[in-house]
Amino acid sequence: MHILFIEDDAIETMKFQRTLSKLASKHTLVEAKNGEEALEILQSGKSLPDIILLDLNMPRMNGIEFLGILKQHDKIKYLPTIVLTTSENRDDLLECYKIGIAGYIIKPLKYEDYETKLKSVLEYWNINELVKA
Repeated sequence: MHILFIEDDAIETMKFQRTLSKLASKHTLVEAKNGEEALEILQSGKSLPDIILLDLNMPRMNGIEFLGILKQHDKIKYLPTIVLTTSENRDDLLECYKIGIAGYIIKPLKYEDYETKLKSVLEYWNINELVKA
């Protein structure tokens, strides 16, 4: 799969890269540090990702703002977007589902739990028929 990973925290990015490297399936990873950078990537005309993994708490343009803009674009609004966050705020959860996310994953503190969750998420999306915009 081709994955767009939107995360401003370098440690979280390294955790995700480490998790990906341990998987049997090989995935292509494109990284963005905030919502603005992610939109530039998506609108660049290059190949679109199969899925988007999105942090909520980021500078410049947070995850909810990014989702609002993403879902207004006819060409990219169908991309499955999974929120990967530390936020257990029910308002964030509800707002994200109202906007139209494909999933909401709370990042566990222990790396082993993080790895297990992410492996499950990627395996699930890997067997889905994904619609390219």
